[in-house]
Amino acid sequence: MKYKESGIANMLLGALCLATMGAITKILGKTFSSVELVFFRNVIGTLILCVTFFIKPVQQVGGRPLLLIFRGFIGTSALFAFYYCLTKLQLAVANTYNLTYPIFIGLISVLVLRKHLAAVQWIGIIVGFIGVLFVFRPDINFPLKLHLIGLFSGLGTAIGYLTVNELSKIYDRRIIVLSFLLTGLFLSLTSMAIGLYYQNPDLDFVLAPFFVPAGKEWAMLIAMGVIALLGQTFITRAFTFGKPSIVGPINFMQIPFAMIYGLLLGDFFPTIYSAIGIMLILGSGILITVYSNKIT
Repeated sequence: MKYKESGIANMLLGALCLATMGAITKILGKTFSSVELVFFRNVIGTLILCVTFFIKPVQQVGGRPLLLIFRGFIGTSALFAFYYCLTKLQLAVANTYNLTYPIFIGLISVLVLRKHLAAVQWIGIIVGFIGVLFVFRPDINFPLKLHLIGLFSGLGTAIGYLTVNELSKIYDRRIIVLSFLLTGLFLSLTSMAIGLYYQNPDLDFVLAPFFVPAGKEWAMLIAMGVIALLGQTFITRAFTFGKPSIVGPINFMQIPFAMIYGLLLGDFFPTIYSAIGIMLILGSGILITVYSNKIT
């Protein structure tokens, strides 16, 4: 298989794995809080990652611990938001909000990093935000809170990716991932400890008690963690084999995969407004990703 084809195949597998993880998360969300699901996801990921340190020792320069800690915090915050949306929103809508990150990366690059975008990327950003307005229509099924948390999952993911870009120059990528996993473990444990004594429905996305899994729930929790790690591995391999502008857009296949899983799990078919919004965000993400090398 050629490098280009291998990159596309790996990205497609990565998108399928992450959509599958989302479906499992939605099923488990009927019993467990999103906070606890983040905890189990990170436990499994940490155990598997630590094994790799024995296989291949860490080689890095290091020297920016505060940025590493910040990456762990913002990445975990985005994951809290994403998992909460997976358990509460339609799978397609939850994944769409999370995949708004290219739009936010473009805006942050201009407003914070003082970079310049090509005209076609500005078009992508404008189209993307029009799409967000179509999806961002609070109704009796999905209140404003869920839409705001969904948008934050995309914003947090964008900031996390930009931070990883800087950290990867001086840190072993596994250390960057480990900082994210360990921060997630700490924050989820803290949230569940507080949740045992204090519960507030308005803060259920960050505070929730711990429930002990039983029977097949253990198998599903392990599957969720392993499939999530496989998804990230396939995506990393995809960028190794192919150019980001070629393989990156394939990642947006998460949305149709999630839509299929959602319908199978009982999600109602997206309204005409949501469907238009999803398509606009999908198109804008692909457009921005394809021309990502033109950010200067």
